[in-house]
Amino acid sequence: MHCIVQNKKITQLLSGFGKADFEKDVDLHMHSCFSDGRLTPQELVADAQKKNYRYIAIADHNTVDAYKKTDILNTKSPQIITAIEFDCWYKGVLVHILGYGVDIYNEELLKLCAKNKKETEADIVRLLNSRHPKDVIKAIHLAGGAAVLAHPACYWAISLDHFVKSLKALGLDGIEVFYPYRRHRGIIKFHKASTVKKIGEKYNLIMTGGSDSHGEIESII
Repeated sequence: MHCIVQNKKITQLLSGFGKADFEKDVDLHMHSCFSDGRLTPQELVADAQKKNYRYIAIADHNTVDAYKKTDILNTKSPQIITAIEFDCWYKGVLVHILGYGVDIYNEELLKLCAKNKKETEADIVRLLNSRHPKDVIKAIHLAGGAAVLAHPACYWAISLDHFVKSLKALGLDGIEVFYPYRRHRGIIKFHKASTVKKIGEKYNLIMTGGSDSHGEIESII
């Protein structure tokens, strides 16, 4: 049975996950060698199988080649949710927006994708992008997906509440609440993880989570 989750059901699916799922067997944020990760998509799937994960999503930077150039979507277990992590600029801040359940062949989505490997892995090149959240969110929606703000505690904003509220006005669907800040991005963490959860609840956003693994899959705990 083809394990790709139908895009029209993605919001409902994501909303059904909670903290216990992300701490145990759901990881919706990892990177493969198609961006700046060390493992192939096949190796990530094998690692997820070994660790008994139910759902995973490979969210490479600015590319969906992990899906287009491999056969991982034919995997029976774990279930794979197509994903991408776009770099974009908003109010002078480099923002990462995750797209879940996207059609990997959607033309509008592909227009915003990297044109070469450096745009998926080299920090200095990725900083030079000209994407805007409004365009990224629109493309994700046109591709049948849900747009989620990645690791929000890391964005420098006097008011994270207002920052997220303005992104929701652009169509943002969710916020990454369950994230291992102590292991990843701890140096550039400007807000408390508890604040992120409160904002997600306040604006009725889908709350997702993932390890942001660049190698083998790690627990968010």
